[in-house]
Amino acid sequence: MENKKKPDFLARISTVLIILTTIIWGSSFVVMKNSVDVLPTFWLLAIRFSVSAVVLALIFIKRWKYLNRRCLIGGSVMGLFLFLAYVFQTFGVERTTAGKNAFLTAIYCVVVPFLYWAISRIRPDRYNILAAALCIVGIGLVSLNGDFSVNLGDVLTLIGGFFFSAHIVSVNRYAQEHDIFLLTVIQFASAAVFSWLSVLVTRPPIPEGAFTPGLITSLAYLSLLATCGAFLFQNIGQKYMPPATAAVLLCLEAPFGVIFSIIFAEERPTPAMFLGFALILAAVICSETKFSFLRKKTQAGKDLAKR
Repeated sequence: MENKKKPDFLARISTVLIILTTIIWGSSFVVMKNSVDVLPTFWLLAIRFSVSAVVLALIFIKRWKYLNRRCLIGGSVMGLFLFLAYVFQTFGVERTTAGKNAFLTAIYCVVVPFLYWAISRIRPDRYNILAAALCIVGIGLVSLNGDFSVNLGDVLTLIGGFFFSAHIVSVNRYAQEHDIFLLTVIQFASAAVFSWLSVLVTRPPIPEGAFTPGLITSLAYLSLLATCGAFLFQNIGQKYMPPATAAVLLCLEAPFGVIFSIIFAEERPTPAMFLGFALILAAVICSETKFSFLRKKTQAGKDLAKR
């Protein structure tokens, strides 16, 4: 009985978990930006994913008995896409504005429904497409500030957005067959391996005195909350919802990032931002409800008219 109740409970809170993920990621943007200014990208990712893998491996140590070859492959594929997404996004943010980086990364909310269609042969419905369109326009209003030029950072960020799409689809693919907690551990472990291999190949130097108390605190935050917590919440949430819906919900990261920037980085809100927030909210409502409440009201009105 216990095994039956747990999935039911997780299914009920899946949307809450995805939204909580975006809040954590939105709050971590400033931390990530400050950390990458001090620590080379591959070192940052290697430490972040290694700590996350070890912590979750210890927490879920009893689940290792479920490990098999297919689970190992699935978690490794997820980890590879996650590693590539973060590499391109991080190198991209070093060469473009934060706003354009957020906007171009969010391209995954448009790509995911069609990528999933190509793999699963399940065609996105009109509400999936409408939600994606509303979301990308909303994120553009929130993130862009009249800067529509294209540079190398924009191209790298866009590539990162496609790898985030692949990661979301791979999570949906493998989470249906395997233990999601074990998959998450393997995902982090494989991403850590790829990061350490990149450190060995590129040998980026660490600045002298880089590991200050402030950086250590930032790394702990990124590893334990923004990686362990957020990605675990994402993977659990995605297990119980279509990937197109998850992609739209995950795009809430952009407005939450702006909100935290307004609070902590003294960014000033604009009318375009508020319009963007409204469109993103409309996209989430569209994706979650398919505007069924409007159709019910319309049908109720017709029934009253007939009387």
